[in-house]
Amino acid sequence: MKTNLVTIALALAATAVFAQDKKPAATPAAPAEKKVVIEEVDPVIITAADLKIRQSEFEAAINTLPEEYRKFAMGQGKKQFADDYVRMKLLASQGMKENLQNDPEVVKQLNLMRENLVSTAELKKIEASLPISDAELKKAYDEQKKDYEQVTARHILIAFKGSPAAQPGKKELTEDEAKAKAEEIRKQLVAGADFAELAKKESDDAGTGARGGDLGPFGHGEMVPEFEQVAFATKPGEVSPIVKTRLGYHIIKVEKQDLKPYETVKATLEKGIRRKKLQEAIDTINQTAKPVFSEAYFRER
Repeated sequence: MKTNLVTIALALAATAVFAQDKKPAATPAAPAEKKVVIEEVDPVIITAADLKIRQSEFEAAINTLPEEYRKFAMGQGKKQFADDYVRMKLLASQGMKENLQNDPEVVKQLNLMRENLVSTAELKKIEASLPISDAELKKAYDEQKKDYEQVTARHILIAFKGSPAAQPGKKELTEDEAKAKAEEIRKQLVAGADFAELAKKESDDAGTGARGGDLGPFGHGEMVPEFEQVAFATKPGEVSPIVKTRLGYHIIKVEKQDLKPYETVKATLEKGIRRKKLQEAIDTINQTAKPVFSEAYFRER
């Protein structure tokens, strides 16, 4: 994580150097009263040599980070990021004194980074302008309903020798013995035995066993394929045939089958549709421009 933040912080140097390339004209000193208010609202939080960094500047730098790093940099990694940021600012300041901002290679990189920043801003602008109606979202929900199916179920697991779920100190069963035991338990359940009580007594899944085998609700892709297939094929109130997975033999009782409510997946649907529309918009821009590539240069060699 530290290496990543250092790299990201140093990448900000281009922005800092670019911003410092033209020094603003001197402005009249603010009245003392106004200065006090600024210090209260936007205090200087870091000083180094003649460098002063205000809270707003520091937090603006954090906001340029990718989302997966932003939370860390605003939390437990705040001081670490500050160290990286100060190092970058000091290096940029020194480079400016040495006129490195006018070095041809640096200018090339600055221009490239400027174009990259502008293109990112344009992408955000296009994305924000994309209309997505509630009708579109509901249509997508209806078309993808299978993805939002969920089952609420209980299970009993009988582990065999070598299973990660095998309980220490408990007699190890061969696969045949585990299968026979699972079949016997299923017979008891079909005859009316209490599923939760048998799960507490017999299940080798210690976590769910203590809760009477309760798995709660789960959707597609959340369980191993063999288990999922049987669970979704079993009707509510019924006890499934035994099903074998790498953990052992399972008996499943489905309590409910339903769909994740539209409101709980609306944000995910919108994100997916927006991403698709954005890609279509980018493709349109590219196709309209009709780029032509040099065959001589790009020919495979």
